Amino acid sequence: MASGSYLKGKILIASPAIGDPRFDRAVIFVCDHSDEHAMGITLNKPVRDLRLPTLFKQLGIEGSIRVPDRPVLDGGPVDRDRGFVLHTREFGADEATLPVGDDLALTATKEILAAMASEEAPRRAVLALGYAGWGAGQLDDELQANAWLVAEPDEALIFDDAFEDKWALALRTLGVDPKRLSAVSGHA
Repeated sequence: MASGSYLKGKILIASPAIGDPRFDRAVIFVCDHSDEHAMGITLNKPVRDLRLPTLFKQLGIEGSIRVPDRPVLDGGPVDRDRGFVLHTREFGADEATLPVGDDLALTATKEILAAMASEEAPRRAVLALGYAGWGAGQLDDELQANAWLVAEPDEALIFDDAFEDKWALALRTLGVDPKRLSAVSGHA
């Protein structure tokens, strides 16, 4: 299946058929999707005991405003020591920022962190360590195996802190009752 970039800016919701415990009940925002690769940020798995103010202090980022006391997300198993900020597009008109939707962008530079600690902060933002990545055709194969459901992005689903509920909330945006899903894979 030639994918182009049709999943860029969409939400992936792990089905019970995912078969990979790292992605059990995952909700992922797809930041890029091409015939060669795909990458996304997991939205519902906070890093245990790591919050933005703590990370900013560790990184030596001082700001003119108080950094919101929000969790840092476990964005996925690839490049776990690298930070990625998914944010609204008030910030980032340069080549370091990748537009990923009508009002969303992804930035992985220290400048976005400094902006988050200033009056220049994006309206909404989440910081993730690492990302979910797929090689050529891998995500398409997983979609064919019913491992993922695809939904339209929703700002509340992306940015709100209801991490325990995001999977069920994401499924409900598709009209799917999470209790009615089975782990059977394959085609209907």
